[in-house]
Amino acid sequence: MITTITTTTHWTDVFKTSAGAIYQCDAERCWYVDFAGKVAKFDYRCLLKLRKAVYHIDIEQTLLNTTKDPDVEIIFICACDHCYVLSLLQIIALKELLEGTFVMLELNHILHERLCSIAS
Repeated sequence: MITTITTTTHWTDVFKTSAGAIYQCDAERCWYVDFAGKVAKFDYRCLLKLRKAVYHIDIEQTLLNTTKDPDVEIIFICACDHCYVLSLLQIIALKELLEGTFVMLELNHILHERLCSIAS
């Protein structure tokens, strides 16, 4: 199912690479992942599931595998409407995008805690 986004809401850049970007939308309380030619909407729980699914792919083992299996992974997340069929290079790029996103979120959390502790 392809959904066309028609409402104009403000998206905040969380993290960007040359392969894609992740945006946060406070008004809708969701995340938009712009990757592999599509923009997919995730709630935070599904974004965590996507990260877990990508982190569980053993890239090194796949590269060292000598069989003639295709170097493609299908990432399907239960309770989410999105599915990715990615090559190994795309998986590495998505992993980098997700790692950067969660580092930025943790940094934002640390800064917020420090500023709140200074103010009180």
